[in-house]
Amino acid sequence: MKRPLEGIKVLDLSRTLAGPYATMMLSDMGAEIFKIEEPHTGDESRRFFPPEWNGESCYYLAANRNKKSITVNLKSKEGVELIKKLAAECDVVVENFRTGTVEKLGLGYDVLKEINPKIVFCSISGFGRTGPEKDRAGYDVLLQAYGGLMSITGTEEQPVKAGMSIADLTTGMFAAFSIVSALMGVQKNGVGQYLDASLLDSQVAMLNHMATGYFASGSFPKRMGTMHGTLVPYGGFKTKTDDIVIAVANDGLWRKICDALGWHDIKEDERFALNKNRVANRVQLEQLINERFMQIPCHEIIEKLTEAGVPCGPIQNIEQVMNSPQVIAREMMVEVEHPHVSNLKIPAFPVKFSGTPVTVQAPPPLLGQHTDEVLKMLGYQEEEIEQLKNINAI
Repeated sequence: MKRPLEGIKVLDLSRTLAGPYATMMLSDMGAEIFKIEEPHTGDESRRFFPPEWNGESCYYLAANRNKKSITVNLKSKEGVELIKKLAAECDVVVENFRTGTVEKLGLGYDVLKEINPKIVFCSISGFGRTGPEKDRAGYDVLLQAYGGLMSITGTEEQPVKAGMSIADLTTGMFAAFSIVSALMGVQKNGVGQYLDASLLDSQVAMLNHMATGYFASGSFPKRMGTMHGTLVPYGGFKTKTDDIVIAVANDGLWRKICDALGWHDIKEDERFALNKNRVANRVQLEQLINERFMQIPCHEIIEKLTEAGVPCGPIQNIEQVMNSPQVIAREMMVEVEHPHVSNLKIPAFPVKFSGTPVTVQAPPPLLGQHTDEVLKMLGYQEEEIEQLKNINAI
């Protein structure tokens, strides 16, 4: 069977993370990605150190597999002409420049759709391409703050950002999903369209029930560390040895945890019998659980609760996750051959396809590795390619 997006060509003008992550997801599904980079410097994430792996940025390595790197000077008329020729051959364009930049370069949607009416053109930005703040630059931590995530993450005293670049990554996911949906639209309607994705909009969408709850109640959630505003007990606790998370999402699970740990006294306590009562008496209950957990080793609690069917587990670090038998069994890290990095390991695509298993087709490319190959595909002759190099167009 052919991979789902095999035959789809993507002109990738994006850099850093949100755009490259979106196009990497498309590449995992079989799309051919032409990654356009600045000559000599390339994608800025190539210089995001530390960490690095034998001189290569781990940030770049993790988001750019299966792509072809072409170096093009977009400030030269020859470079712009090259991009137009490539757009004529592609199904998708992805860019994440500041608002108005691609238009100034002469490569905006209005221009490219005249060349290729079926083109799906996806713009990714911090704040979106419309509205009073469309011209603002946006990076992940800024949008985690501006988009509300940090207001509900951390302790009551201290807001914190998510450990990973969640605003970038979720925007990349939304963008990839939207691009595939628009491609289906091309099949039905015969024409492409413009997609406007932003980190802000993605963060607002991720607020989900908390946003709806605000309009329902007129109040907004407080930062509660690992705890949950609606469910108790639901979050992290200390034990005699390590930290643990328990997720008691209903009254049935509450009775199970009490039976498994012999907490018959608080199982019968009216303050805790129903979730709404546990929420009202959160402080007293969480204090009781902390006191009791501190008398028992973490592994013993996990064994008893797992046997009883109560969701629970240790708070693991990255090393523990990578060595988890379940993560290994799910093949969530793949080893890739790379010219500079031996035994390169990167996270795999997280969904298992029964008919077309997702495999890494190529390592993250070296800067400009495929420039000559792609230009020849477009019909450029050897002497023309050398001339473009001499005038710094590529």
